[in-house]
Amino acid sequence: MPESKAHKRLKRREAGRSGRTEVPLRGGKSRLDVAMKRRAKEIERSGSLERLKEAAKRLKMSGKPQKVLIVPQKDMSKAARAMRDVGVNGTVKNLRGTKRRWVKGK
Repeated sequence: MPESKAHKRLKRREAGRSGRTEVPLRGGKSRLDVAMKRRAKEIERSGSLERLKEAAKRLKMSGKPQKVLIVPQKDMSKAARAMRDVGVNGTVKNLRGTKRRWVKGK
């Protein structure tokens, strides 16, 4: 399924001037939404726990020291649980960036 225009806009905004979008991960099967020098960002808007866990796994595979999962505000607690289940330390932010929560993995 192709990405929506809103998702592409979010990725460009989060990447800023120096970041890259759609960065391939090792193994070649998946891609990271946004990658910067020290930070990896994944945007997941579906709210499904399985999709959130997949996004957290992509963050874990990135190898970056700072990992950020960006979700709608109503799904922030679910995203934190997904990151904990996968064992990823990082930040969960809402789409506008007004709220954030640090999560410690297992």
